[in-house]
Amino acid sequence: MPQRINTQSSNTLCLKRSASKQKGMTFIEVLIALVIMVTGILGAVAMQATAKQSSFDAMQRSLASSLAQDILERMRSNASVNLNGYAGTYGANDPGAAPAPACNTSGTLCTPAQLMATDLHQWTQSLRGADVTLAGSNVGGLVDGRGCITEANNAVTITITWQSKAKTVDGGGGACGTSNSKRRRVSIAAFII
Repeated sequence: MPQRINTQSSNTLCLKRSASKQKGMTFIEVLIALVIMVTGILGAVAMQATAKQSSFDAMQRSLASSLAQDILERMRSNASVNLNGYAGTYGANDPGAAPAPACNTSGTLCTPAQLMATDLHQWTQSLRGADVTLAGSNVGGLVDGRGCITEANNAVTITITWQSKAKTVDGGGGACGTSNSKRRRVSIAAFII
């Protein structure tokens, strides 16, 4: 009579021996998993920092475009004979006290020259961020913002420069703002009739 071999008990014995050798993850496996996880977290943090910086730069560019359009519309609303009076560089120095009369209240009659003085004062304040304050400090506006206006035969060029947080090729051009690798620039040209 052939002998019957109990394969079930030998298989169980092999499995028990195998299971006793592996009782969880090895230390190397845990370290590799931690390195992969930490690399992913650091990548996400770096991506967040880059996104925040890009968002700030985009906000500054949007503000510069808005300020350029603002002064252009102020110039259009004033008499075209005074366009050359708007030419200059603004934002570097405090514009001082507001001109009198203020020309921004209803019922105040102002000459084109008085309106131009009010426009330039308010625009310079916006460039410097003085129209938004927190605890007495300017918190709005562009970082080291400068506005340059040139005019020749009713052709107007408005250039706004500011300082970014990241270095790149100088975004300047001309003498508007301090020349360096963080300078950014927005420029618009228009013809005012």
